[in-house]
Amino acid sequence: MRKSLALMLSALMLSSPVLAKNPLFEHVFTADPAAMVHDDTVYLYTGHDEAPNNDRFFEMHDWLLFTSKDMQTWQEHGPIMRATDFKWAKGDAWAAHMIERNGKFYFYTTVRHKDDKPGFAVGVAVADSPYGPFKDAIGKALITDDMTTHTPNDWDDIDPAVFIEENGDAFLFFGNLVPKYVKLKDNMLELDGEIKTLTLPNFTEALWVHKKDDNYYVSYACEFPEKICYAMSKSIHGPWQYKGILNEIAGNTETNHQSIIEFKGKSYFIYHTGAVPPRDGKPSGGRFRRSVAVDRLYYNEDGSLKRVVMTTEGIQ
Repeated sequence: MRKSLALMLSALMLSSPVLAKNPLFEHVFTADPAAMVHDDTVYLYTGHDEAPNNDRFFEMHDWLLFTSKDMQTWQEHGPIMRATDFKWAKGDAWAAHMIERNGKFYFYTTVRHKDDKPGFAVGVAVADSPYGPFKDAIGKALITDDMTTHTPNDWDDIDPAVFIEENGDAFLFFGNLVPKYVKLKDNMLELDGEIKTLTLPNFTEALWVHKKDDNYYVSYACEFPEKICYAMSKSIHGPWQYKGILNEIAGNTETNHQSIIEFKGKSYFIYHTGAVPPRDGKPSGGRFRRSVAVDRLYYNEDGSLKRVVMTTEGIQ
C-alpha cells in the first residue's frame, strides 16, 4: 500500500503543471533552453544541471522536456535522453537543439566524445514524436573536434542550432569563440559542404538564428560574463550587421543561452539564470546550477529588437 501511494504521489508530481514565474522551475535545475513550436504546443528542451554546489564545474547527464500551450503553465515530461545514449560519447549533456522536418524530430546535441576522438562533439538523434523515444541517428558524431582548427580549445564545437530556409535548405550553426555554420543535406544527417565562419563582434557561444518578415537574426552569448548580443541580415549567409546587446547578464551566473520563438502571435525570449534561492538547506542556483526563465520579446518598427526586460513575474 505504501509503495502504491508513493507511486501515485510521484505520478501526480510529474503531471502537475508548473505555473508562470521566473525562473520557471525551482525543483530541478535547467539550462541552455531550446524551444520549439509544433502545432499548438511549445516544447522546451533543457539541459539538466546536477552539480552538488556552485564551486565545482558543470555536471550534466541528460536532457529534460517541458511543454506548454499558453506560455504560463508548464507540464514536465522527464528526461528524453542521456549523453551516454550515444555509444561513442562518454558524457556531458551540454546544449542541444530540436527541430522538426517531414514528420521526424531531430535532436542535435553537445556531448564529450570518447578518447578515440577527444573533445566535445555534435551528435544527432531522431524520433517520430517530439516526446521521443530518441535514438542515435547515425551511430557516430556529426562533428568532432578534429574537424575544426580555429582554436586550441577542445570545446569549440558546441551549442548546435539548426535553421531551415523556406526553400528547404538547412544550416547548422555552432561554435565557441569562433562562430561557425555548415549546410546540411536533405536527410539532416550529413554535412553538405565546408564549414564556414561568421563575423560577429565579441562572440563567445550559443548561436540561435530566427527570421521575421524579411530579416534574419542571429543572437549569441557575447563576452564573459555573458550577455546576449545580436546581429541582422537579409541573407542566411550574411553579411551580419551588429545591433548591440539584447539581454544583459542574467543574474548569478557567468553564462547565458537563449531561444527566440513566436507563439500565437507573440514573441518570446527564453534564457537561463542562476536565480533560484536556497530551499530546505539545499544550495541556491548559481554558475553551475542554472534555471530557465522566459520574458516577452518586442520588435522596433525598423525590425531591430528591443532590449529584453527580465522579470520575476514571468509571462502573465
